[in-house]
Order: sequence, then C-alpha cells, then structure tokens
Amino acid sequence: MFTGIIEEIGKISEIKKTGKDNSLTISCTSIIKDMKLGDSIAVNGICLTVSRFDIMSFTADVMPITFQKSNLKNCRNGEFINLERALQLKSRLGGHLVSGHIDGIGKITSITKHENATRIKIQIDPEQRKYFIVEGSICIDGISLTIAELEQDHLTVSIIPETMRNTILQYKKSGDTVNIESDLLGKYLYNFLQYEGKVKSNISIQFLAEHGYV
Repeated sequence: MFTGIIEEIGKISEIKKTGKDNSLTISCTSIIKDMKLGDSIAVNGICLTVSRFDIMSFTADVMPITFQKSNLKNCRNGEFINLERALQLKSRLGGHLVSGHIDGIGKITSITKHENATRIKIQIDPEQRKYFIVEGSICIDGISLTIAELEQDHLTVSIIPETMRNTILQYKKSGDTVNIESDLLGKYLYNFLQYEGKVKSNISIQFLAEHGYV
C-alpha cells in the first residue's frame, strides 16, 4: 500500500521489452538508501517489485500487461518518473490509501493557471466515472489528489505549487497521458452495492448511513 505522497522524482535509465526480459531501470538517490530486494515501489502509481539495485538505481520486472494498460508504454529513456516507497504502519497517512494497481489511463486536455494553483483537466473513460465524486480522492501518476470538478468524461484537479515542484506534473503538457487509480473505498462500496442486490443481506444503504460509512 502507498499514500500518494511522492518521495522522489527518478529518471528512467533503461527500458527493456524483449519478451523474456521486460524490465525498467530507474536512477534515483533518496529511496535507494534503505532499499531491499523484493521491496514494493510505486512508479508513476504502479506497484513494482525491486529485482536488483545498486547505489544509483534499481530495476523492476514489468509484466507485458502492465506496459499495455499504463503510460509506461509511452515512456522513454531519460524521462522523469514519480517514486514512492511502500507505506509503513507507523507512518502518517498524508494522502489516501493507494494500492498501486491502476484502473486505466487518462489524457490531459488542458492545463491552466488559477492564482497560485494549476488546474489540470483530464479526459477519462466514462466507465470509470462511477467511482469518482467531487472532492473525493484520486491517484494521478501516483499522486494523491482531490477532484475539483467532475463531468461524464472529464475531471479536473487543482495542484498547489508544492505538489508541482515535487512531482512530474511540472513536466506535463496537454496531450500527455497519466495513470489513474480510483479511490479504493469507492470501488469496494460500488462493488458491494452491485452485489448486495443479488444476495440476501442485512446490510443496506440505510445501515451504512446510520453507522457513518456513507
């Protein structure tokens, strides 16, 4: 699990897509300090496992389907990338619970300045719309953000200067793609409501509301 608070911007030093060797090597300095083989690292919001590392970089194996369903398929050597180590139970949860399993890809359609904030509008798959609410949490390229506006096929997030400085959003432009992970609680609740009508259960929307869950 992750929090969506980016710890470091890394740089892709090697991408391999050879069938037998699908992997990603990323240069970094901070998160490498206490790294161990098998550690989980969120790379642009995608949970990857460290397979080898040295004092300057780490390598993670990447399944072909991960390349296919994420914006990693468009990445090139030298490109910057968001990095976060797995959440420790003793850590503060500054963002929200993020699994590192993305739901799809969005496309940036506009980037505008609004006073000290930057508003980024993203085209989404309308099928994902059911998991989102205004002022709800969303993970964009591994960054925990709040939805400011929501349409059927677009959403808008507002970025503070601190987030722009410390993530790869500072390099993004219209037409770029981003990885999207919906809020975990929203997905579980939606699935429960879909399933609840098919089986007999004493739990209802009224029950959840009375106990503070909705």
